[in-house]
Amino acid sequence: MQHITILGSTGSIGVSTLDVVARHPDRYRIFALTAQNRVEELAAQCERFHPEVAVVGSADAAQRLEALLRERKVTTAVAFGESALCAAVTADGCDTVMAAIVGGAGLAPTLAAACAGKKILLANKEALVMSGPLFMDAVTASGAVLMPIDSEHNAIFQCLPQHYTRTPTAHGIEKIMLTASGGPFLTRPLDTFDSVTCEEAVAHPKWVMGRKISVDSATMMNKGLEVIEAHYLFGMPASAIEVVIHPQSVVHSMVSYADGSVLAQLGNPDMRTPIAHALAYPERIASGVAPIDLVQIAQLTFVAPDMRRFPCLKLAYDALHAGGSAPAVLNAANEIAVQAFLDRRIGFRAVCDLIARVMDALPASPVDDIASVFELDRRARELAHTLIQS
Repeated sequence: MQHITILGSTGSIGVSTLDVVARHPDRYRIFALTAQNRVEELAAQCERFHPEVAVVGSADAAQRLEALLRERKVTTAVAFGESALCAAVTADGCDTVMAAIVGGAGLAPTLAAACAGKKILLANKEALVMSGPLFMDAVTASGAVLMPIDSEHNAIFQCLPQHYTRTPTAHGIEKIMLTASGGPFLTRPLDTFDSVTCEEAVAHPKWVMGRKISVDSATMMNKGLEVIEAHYLFGMPASAIEVVIHPQSVVHSMVSYADGSVLAQLGNPDMRTPIAHALAYPERIASGVAPIDLVQIAQLTFVAPDMRRFPCLKLAYDALHAGGSAPAVLNAANEIAVQAFLDRRIGFRAVCDLIARVMDALPASPVDDIASVFELDRRARELAHTLIQS
């Protein structure tokens, strides 16, 4: 029986995780659920799964949640704030953590889980992007188990040798190929990008995701962050990580070997597949996802990304090459830029321009501890806000 804390239980990954858990009550039990401020949805989840703890983002949200749970006669304890998130993942009653908080806000509790030696199902790519070497060092030192949940990284994991050592050449691996759907603007004329609306940017053609990650998919920054994440997860140099646009979203990623073999993982675009794989590994369990029908799909296409259309992808590769603080600065600037776009304060093209300006103003520097990461994150966000206002 695995006892699970879900960081971000009301988001799309959290909801999918609960769906898989509900299909296997003999294997999984929910220890804690967390959400920022969606208290009505969190209360409904608590009523169904009866976690010991529920964590929200503020005292006001905690009061509202407590009132809702009293009405429903649910005895789940309520807490709030970052320290409560960290407590929920490090508690003795928790052995598995689904890290699905979007953005840099997920770093502290995910790192706490790593330091505590938990089994971590990593859906928060920003945590690894911001603090890659420090995070991986914490995993190694504590003996934590790290399982990738992003469909691309989970696919890579499934195509690697069982006892992969994060040393590609030792296993005859030449490169990994991360597939990308291309988002909603894959074929949109470039001269119309100035008129892109928020509604168009969040309308992903294949995946149901939150607003922030949907915009990241439209700019392809999401894939750029995944390139950086793959570098740290699998020990791959940037030169061995290739992005391939695959609009059907059936092939989730591939690994190319020295003997000419290319192994791929295929499946319908549903996050319950990688979630079920990571929860049960090395076993396989039902996820609720139907198998693909290749005859019905009939055609799979692959094209190289156009960096004029997706300049954010190039910025991510630049940050990976620069190393040090560059990925953390990239991530912080992107979060502020995307939110400004969603708030209709800047245009779609300005997202990439703003990130580039912040990166130019804060060049890469060594990062020796997590405090330095948070300080650089703060400075990058502050500068991004200043640039938007000016």
